[in-house]
Amino acid sequence: MLAFVIRRLIYGFFVLFGVLTLVFFIFNILPGDPARMMLGQRADQAAIDEINRELGLDQSIFYQYGLYLNDLSPVSYHSTVESDASFYQEEKYDGTAVISTSRFLIVLKAPYLRKSYQSKKKVSSILIESLPETAVLALASIFIASVLGILLGVLSALYKDGWLDKVLLLLATSGMALPSFFVGIIFAWLFGYVWSDWTGLNMSGSLYEVDDLGRGEYVNWTNLILPAVTLGIRPLSVVLQLSRNSMLEVLSMDYVRTARAKGLTIRSTLFGHALKNALNPVVTTISGMFASLMAGAVFVEIIFSWKGIGWEIVNALEKYDLPIVMGAVLIIAVIFVVVNILVDILYGVLDPRVRV
Repeated sequence: MLAFVIRRLIYGFFVLFGVLTLVFFIFNILPGDPARMMLGQRADQAAIDEINRELGLDQSIFYQYGLYLNDLSPVSYHSTVESDASFYQEEKYDGTAVISTSRFLIVLKAPYLRKSYQSKKKVSSILIESLPETAVLALASIFIASVLGILLGVLSALYKDGWLDKVLLLLATSGMALPSFFVGIIFAWLFGYVWSDWTGLNMSGSLYEVDDLGRGEYVNWTNLILPAVTLGIRPLSVVLQLSRNSMLEVLSMDYVRTARAKGLTIRSTLFGHALKNALNPVVTTISGMFASLMAGAVFVEIIFSWKGIGWEIVNALEKYDLPIVMGAVLIIAVIFVVVNILVDILYGVLDPRVRV
């Protein structure tokens, strides 16, 4: 089991390395002048040259790539010469020197995602502030999709070819066919505007809102309902169909028929024998969808003004604030890799054949 986990960790490391390499070169070949974005169009040339030197933009692209890897690495090398781009600044890196000489430092630190061109805030601080709202939205959506999807999938399998099965399959097909941004617009207009007096919901709003009386922020859970339902429709449809097909396959197996022949009730057979084995592929799919929801909520967050990572990505793209976009893509990649590694480990525990 340990060798299996180590293999998955190594695989995840190389995936992340490939992603950050691709992200760096894609965003650094785009036209634009980061120094002018940070200082404004009226900045003098001396200030622009100073920013380019600090960021290493006056060096080759491969030297800049080395600086980027150095910033992201938890163990990094830094020069003690102030004119070098790798010069260590405490307020910038906030790390601890483990090796210190007159010429260089080896520092233990958190990955440094650099600063926003516009707000000058650390990208890590911006993403940490927005990540909880995306996580809450993704968790709520996947919870709705998992509970309702499995329940309706089991019912669809038990009443195969009946009217309930046909209605559920029709709804599932419709849910997979409709794009989330279209569903979001319809839901926001219908439930947040036309029927707002009956539903008590708003067309838009984030998890944290400012009190009208000026008493600070408060959590408004009602704003979560529409975006969570909108984001959960597609995974719910997938889970429903997958649960139905997996349950039908398990119910046709010999050990289930043997259990029924021994006199066990449908309920005992279903929950004691069939459901556990039928859920193995469903659990794998749900975990992958959760990672996708953490990354794919951009349109839903914009429609409902939900201030998560997707909201920050769109705002950063509008302002050409590339450090935020690069940092967000890396955070999303880390979420994907971590979730997939955890699922692989869980699947290896449930099914020892996976480890071979």
